[in-house]
Amino acid sequence: MNNIKEHIKNRRSVRSFDGRELAKTDIEKLTSFAKTIENPYKIPVDFKFMNAKEYGLSCPVTVGTELFIGGKIKYTENFSVAFGYSFEALVLYAQSLGIGTTWLGGTMNRAAFENAMEMDDDQVMPCASPLGYPAKKMSLREIMMRKSIKADERFPFENLFFDSSFDTPLSKERAGKWRDALEMVRLSPSAVNKQPWRVVVSENAVHFYLKRSKGFARTSKLDMQMIDIGIALCHFDLTAKEGNLNIIFEQNDPKIESDAEYIASYRLT
Repeated sequence: MNNIKEHIKNRRSVRSFDGRELAKTDIEKLTSFAKTIENPYKIPVDFKFMNAKEYGLSCPVTVGTELFIGGKIKYTENFSVAFGYSFEALVLYAQSLGIGTTWLGGTMNRAAFENAMEMDDDQVMPCASPLGYPAKKMSLREIMMRKSIKADERFPFENLFFDSSFDTPLSKERAGKWRDALEMVRLSPSAVNKQPWRVVVSENAVHFYLKRSKGFARTSKLDMQMIDIGIALCHFDLTAKEGNLNIIFEQNDPKIESDAEYIASYRLT
């Protein structure tokens, strides 16, 4: 998948589709790509295409498509972040094919989706997405939903990224070689657009943290803000590598003083 920055910039959540079935060739491409997806935690995600009529699925916020894709993953340490990374990689590939998606975590009949995914006892299905070709016009419901969460707005660069410690905001000018990858992190989608990622940048490494939003405490297997961090890691990783930065993923807490939760780092080799 090339031109990752353009796919990130152009992609938006799509809830209104034009009613056409996906072309067989597009389904084949998505299926083949899904089998190649890996995340930094090496926890596989199994994807499944599901027809709403066949499986009795419903989603009140989408119109114009009967096709969904879900992902299941083993319930183990770091599974939410790993899932977010892998599912976003699929979402971005769909965008490259002109296929619309939107992350579904709660606005669906979850029991039916989970039953359709045929999960083992040690697996969970954090999220799913509709698949289809975007309608020329958004529905009124979709327009109102996007307006309510300010879907097209993002926090300023300096509010999300920091220079060596959380005491010093990082400007785009100071970001240097990390600038493009961090900007793609800034554009990442997140649950209710809360943008919970924070990143501390040093000369040779970037450290990702989770700044939890009110009302998003980890209370069940569904940890949407950890999934959001996985999305951000995906954007950073793919952009940095396409920009020829030789980076490795690691979990090595730099012990930077903060009330945010350390997640992971990328370091130049």
